[in-house]
Amino acid sequence: MSRPNLSHGRQSLLLRCPPSARSFSATCRRCEILDASTLPDRILPKYKQSSSSSLLSLQWPEPPRNILIIPKLLAPKVTRSAASFATHIHNEYPNLNLVFEHRVASSIHESLPFPIYTSDPGQFPKKIDLVTTLGGDGTILRAASLFSLHASVPPILSFSMGTLGFLGEWKFEEYKRAWREVYMSGSRVAVSDLQGPHTQAATNGRPEGEGEGEGEGAEDGDQLHDSWEGVRGKSMGLTRSSKILLRNRLKVGIYDAAGVNMNEQLIPTSTAEPHEPIPPMPPGLQRSGAAEKNLSSRQFHAVNELVIHRGPNPHLAIIDVYVNNHFLTEAVADGILISTPTGSTAYSLSAGGSIMHPLVKTLLITPICARSLSFRPLGLPLNTKVVLKLSEKNRGRELEVSIDGKRRAGVTIGMEIRVVGETVGRSADGSWAGGVPCVIRSPVKPDGERDGIAEDDDGWVGGLIGLLKFNYPFGDGQ
Repeated sequence: MSRPNLSHGRQSLLLRCPPSARSFSATCRRCEILDASTLPDRILPKYKQSSSSSLLSLQWPEPPRNILIIPKLLAPKVTRSAASFATHIHNEYPNLNLVFEHRVASSIHESLPFPIYTSDPGQFPKKIDLVTTLGGDGTILRAASLFSLHASVPPILSFSMGTLGFLGEWKFEEYKRAWREVYMSGSRVAVSDLQGPHTQAATNGRPEGEGEGEGEGAEDGDQLHDSWEGVRGKSMGLTRSSKILLRNRLKVGIYDAAGVNMNEQLIPTSTAEPHEPIPPMPPGLQRSGAAEKNLSSRQFHAVNELVIHRGPNPHLAIIDVYVNNHFLTEAVADGILISTPTGSTAYSLSAGGSIMHPLVKTLLITPICARSLSFRPLGLPLNTKVVLKLSEKNRGRELEVSIDGKRRAGVTIGMEIRVVGETVGRSADGSWAGGVPCVIRSPVKPDGERDGIAEDDDGWVGGLIGLLKFNYPFGDGQ
């Protein structure tokens, strides 16, 4: 059977079974791919601070409905796992709408006995409540890149099924527990309401009130929110709200010699959605003058890093670096990296940069194979404004700019790249804004007690030692 053509229009993307298909009703329903633009708008969660942790507590005002599932591409085993995960949450949790990217939806829909949704990625920021990734760090970056033009990103629940998985918090074998925790976070179900012995055991030994954020009181903590009435018994307990790490991003703008924003000329790499250069604006705004003004000033957000490098040119790049409008140095190197703390364990680490904890509010400038041995990596405050200008000494050569490895552009003499850290903190209404909210795994012993190590650090430290082999011994010391 030839693969159906998914239209990018606003019409419903309803695919019918071929005449040769078996006639019972479930078969036709299995072949439906619907238009995600028809889904209800996104539910915005709140993040509350705890006195016992620098991580935040996820609080849904009502159950999430629209779930974007992003598996690693070209990995059949991961695709099958994504189908198993989708089937489980569809069967066990009511009123969920499962959304996939076009290419994934077209390959997976025939294996699912229920309709799924897809749409142009430009609809995702308005519709998606929660993102689930199955893959490695690249899959998480791919998910975050779908929201790279927006200040608000849905929570990301990541399962490590890729090559490295330093950012992936959960093993796929834990998907039932992981999903239950993130879905029920904020439902305020008391331990006495739990039906299953496995969920009751998971809450034993956890002190009363642990994990409560400000504004959470005991008077409403023992009641189930009406919206969760259909899933009573699936909570991990009153105090087991999901923990969130807000990962800082960089705000990036590319400007020509006249100071005009050139971000719309960024093109996707082979791992990004190939359908068009940048995610389109919502349909109602595409023809307005305000939209054109917005497009010209839109900034990309980078989770890992921005890199400018010499590409295929045989000569070193020459880049003038400015910090808060002050000239810092003329960099003569293969390139320059500006990284977040999250990106400090990626390309920057390979280039000799320092490792930073993701809760540190900083950005890093790391040279790539600098000519000068005294050009060392720099750590700057997150709100520092960094400008990279192409020196005239490049003699007309074009350099390449890449954002998280997902989008790239060529820059020439006279153009500049402006970078500043994204502000993450409380907004006027007291909620938290900015950053990429990642659901953090809280390891628990079988008896329900923690390992006695800092809740903020155990996943990061474990990854540093186990995956990155930090200070790994050699020779007889192994």
